[in-house]
Amino acid sequence: MKIADLMKPHILELEAYPPGKPVEELERELGISGSIKLASNESPLGPSRRALEAAVQATEGLNRYPDGSSYYLREALASQLGVAPEALIFGTGSSELLEILAKCVLGPGDEAVFPWPSFAMYPIVTRGMGAKPVEVALDSDFRFDVASVLSAVTDRTRVVFLANPNNPTGTSIGQAEFDVLVDGLPERVILVHDEAYLDYVRRDDFPDTLAAIRRRPTVLSLRTFSKVYGLAGLRVGYAIGDPELVGYLERARHPFNVNSMAQAAALGALRDADHLARVRELTHRGLEKLERAFDELGLAWARSDANYVLVEVGDDAAGLYQRLLRRGVITRALGAFGLSSHLRVTVGLPEENDRFIEALRAELGR
Repeated sequence: MKIADLMKPHILELEAYPPGKPVEELERELGISGSIKLASNESPLGPSRRALEAAVQATEGLNRYPDGSSYYLREALASQLGVAPEALIFGTGSSELLEILAKCVLGPGDEAVFPWPSFAMYPIVTRGMGAKPVEVALDSDFRFDVASVLSAVTDRTRVVFLANPNNPTGTSIGQAEFDVLVDGLPERVILVHDEAYLDYVRRDDFPDTLAAIRRRPTVLSLRTFSKVYGLAGLRVGYAIGDPELVGYLERARHPFNVNSMAQAAALGALRDADHLARVRELTHRGLEKLERAFDELGLAWARSDANYVLVEVGDDAAGLYQRLLRRGVITRALGAFGLSSHLRVTVGLPEENDRFIEALRAELGR
């Protein structure tokens, strides 16, 4: 007997999400030290002091199960957003919420539509339920083509996933295009507006997802504390939606899924608006510096509304990635996304951005 024979056929077709190696292990393998990580879209400033203090205080109750409803975080977030507490559901990052939604609405014979390249979890959660992922190519500027997305919708489509701003390109669509998408989708199709990078957006006309939810109950917003709030290591995300839709998702959620430290830290982070503003300012300054450097080097880059930049570095992008790695600068190669001539670079601290630019200039000038 083969173990594979015990698996569902669609599980055999899955490819696992490719995790990166720990920085310490990379340094050991390459014989280097003092590396900087500009690969995972993390906040270089880390969590706020209020978040850290709240997490430490929560350790006193680790013998108890966490609050299964994330009550205090739910109440605070609902008040800040102006929504009912019942409109919120919490998960271990937005990835778990994608999986919960897929479990609720996708199955064999169903389809999920999404622009591509985009967040790698969309095809994973789709195939994991035996449904068919339908990829819609980005346009020549690495932006969503709303008309193409709408034309890909069929009678079998149950979900449209839209990362806005998009990962790994950083590009976004504004209110007008978003409205075309919302109004053009059949009401039976759930539109997941994945807004993980919402707090970094620079454009003035970014879509108002909460307004869309009020007029169409099959719109769901995904957000996270992993990015601008700097809590990626604790994994806490949330979705906002019509209370009826959220209620069904709650039925499929595992109990006690968000741990006590994560809930406490997220609540502390939510109460520290000054820290969030510092992260935004540092990120926007960093983006502008990277963009200027790419222009000076004659490199094409995509206008980003996230905390990273997609830059075209040529056919040897994979080789350049390795050479930067040996200089202790960790970026993200994107061959697996079909972007074999590009790198994705996360904004770091000012000195980290300078080090990346210096290393890039040196390698391109070889």
